[in-house]
Amino acid sequence: MSMSQRPRHLRLSLLSLAICSALPGLAVAQSASKGQVQTADELDPLVVTATRNKSLAGKTPQKVTIITREEIEQQLAITQDPSQVLSNLIPSYSPSRQKLNNTGETLRGRSALFMVDGVPQTNALRDGGRDSYTIDLSMVERIEVIHGASAEHGLGATGGIINYVTKRAEAGTVNQHAGISLTSDDDFESEGFGHKLDYRISGQSGDWDYLAAVSRQESGVFFDGNDEEVGIAYHGEIQNSESYDLFGKLGYWIDEEQNLELSLNHFDLDVNDDYVPVAGDRSEGIATTARKGNLQGEPGYNEVTKAQLAYSHGDWFGNELDAQLYTQRFRAQFGATGLGSFPYQDENGETRFDQTRNESDKVGGKFTLSRDGLLDDRLRLTTGVDLLQDETQQVLVQTGRNYVPETQFRNVAAFLQGDVDLTDSLSLHAGARQEHAELNVDDYATVDRGTSVENDLVSVAGGNPDFDETLFNAGLVYQATDWAQLYANYSEGFGMPDVGRVLRGVKSPGQDVDTLVDLSPIVTDNREVGARFGWERYSLELSYYESDSDLGQRIQPDAQGNYRVQREKTEIQGYEITGEARPTDAHRLRLTYTHAEGESDQDGDGRVDTKLTGRDIAPDTLKLGWSAAWTDKLSSHLQYSRYFDRSFDDPALEFDGYGLVDAALAYRLPVGRASLGIENLTDEDYLTYYSQSFPQSSALEDDLYFKGRGRTLTLGYQVDF
Repeated sequence: MSMSQRPRHLRLSLLSLAICSALPGLAVAQSASKGQVQTADELDPLVVTATRNKSLAGKTPQKVTIITREEIEQQLAITQDPSQVLSNLIPSYSPSRQKLNNTGETLRGRSALFMVDGVPQTNALRDGGRDSYTIDLSMVERIEVIHGASAEHGLGATGGIINYVTKRAEAGTVNQHAGISLTSDDDFESEGFGHKLDYRISGQSGDWDYLAAVSRQESGVFFDGNDEEVGIAYHGEIQNSESYDLFGKLGYWIDEEQNLELSLNHFDLDVNDDYVPVAGDRSEGIATTARKGNLQGEPGYNEVTKAQLAYSHGDWFGNELDAQLYTQRFRAQFGATGLGSFPYQDENGETRFDQTRNESDKVGGKFTLSRDGLLDDRLRLTTGVDLLQDETQQVLVQTGRNYVPETQFRNVAAFLQGDVDLTDSLSLHAGARQEHAELNVDDYATVDRGTSVENDLVSVAGGNPDFDETLFNAGLVYQATDWAQLYANYSEGFGMPDVGRVLRGVKSPGQDVDTLVDLSPIVTDNREVGARFGWERYSLELSYYESDSDLGQRIQPDAQGNYRVQREKTEIQGYEITGEARPTDAHRLRLTYTHAEGESDQDGDGRVDTKLTGRDIAPDTLKLGWSAAWTDKLSSHLQYSRYFDRSFDDPALEFDGYGLVDAALAYRLPVGRASLGIENLTDEDYLTYYSQSFPQSSALEDDLYFKGRGRTLTLGYQVDF
């Protein structure tokens, strides 16, 4: 069947002037070799590789944020949690859950497509919320963020794109780096100790360049501001875990214009099994905690392997050619839970609880051809073809049943993008992408949640639903003066609903995959206007956006603790303000403020009428940062995040805001660099935004009620040689 028909809203309504941050600098950066202050205006314009036409940062018709390596290292001195790093640095990104599962961490109220060097990490067919934990940040040179719905890389970017750009070989025969960090709670409990080691070597030899890196981390138990253990989540934990990352690149320069590069990355995070959750009491405000004990079943883990072969030619018959082939193997195992799901009898006749594992295997290719210099050097055209095959299933570990049947997704897309200078100060950026995708699901049966080990609850006929969709984007950038720039943009993105959740949740017999309306794609329209202002020592960016989907997705728990997909019209709007000041070369100040609100049509009358919850919408957020280089050796960073109160239509949900302060010091030694970071400097005792604002079923509400991490110290040392 075809699922390409839907109402289109191509209106570009007059929007309030808005606020957004393509500002690359959050902090005064310390040079690794000389410790000199490096300011943003001393850097060459950055090419945003996440855009297919390789746009320059600060010249795009939509909001783009570049997180530099200096900013990443500054945050890693405070926290090793990658989702916390994203939350601290990306406007309109939700507060971190501080868990391995990042469900509810959204960008502008919708899902972000995570990529590593352009390779998709998001598992759209069965979203287990593990997308941001596929690579260690010590392997990453910068993070590129495209805000708002985008189809540039196909499926999954209804809220935007987050692309991790990995490190490349440094100039010279041999370059080495080693680092160590030690982490502890402020009471120095032995269970709270953690450490991390990382090593990297790179170099060049003739036409070859190479890089190899490894990291290993052990995380201790987390303690809250009241010095109690933070609760263990069976969905997945980063506390009390061990992880490692193996990364390598090998490049060969065929000639000055041609390069071939092979890269490999293997990331593994294993949760230890010697702590168990202690259920809280939401009605009494008592948070879930943890105690020593043995978990049922096998521990949870993330295991991700990516391989990529890239070829580039800078002058292929006057064109720039980029080709990429990739594979990704993703395994995410969730812990066993006694919440009443998947009970079975073991060989001794005792009741046990099974656990699930998501398995996804991707194979794909991207081919991009660009040509500039057209129309008297006013036009650049970019075209290409993308291919993707994704096979996904969710299995029950102990009994071998298929909780989600094996689902194959095949996608072919062609695109054309044009960038033209209409005048010396006005440019037009427009394009279209034609998507063809199909699902293939064989006949299957949903899982019996009783003691049976057969898939015999409801039989469902398989099918091959497909869809064709043409997605458009168009934007204008106007350079009003040498210090003021205005932009407006319309873009469309598409994604699939959580296919696995839809398939496993069929309750009525006699249904088939071809006619399940819940499998219709999510097409999101994003409209945005903004302004960028830049003076010698000050900059400001404002943006306002609207994001609508006629057939969106809302996840709603039922009484048994199962989360089900509700397809509803959704509308989100918000604004972002980012300002930066450098009163002197040694000091940098930053401010961001974001606001978002959204509603869905829960009663099906065609009008949105119910507020979205914390699963989708982040609270209004104010973030302040101050970085200083006191001498050529000593630097500091202080940051404050304030999450404001928010109310919802559901009387059981109410968010009481909180504020967090983090600080870091860095000192350049005769050999290497030392740092001291303090997360939650004031030891704030708080319940996380997710725990307060996320709708839970009665079976789950006391188990998923977590506090945030209390004051935490990190001592680090790095050396380059």
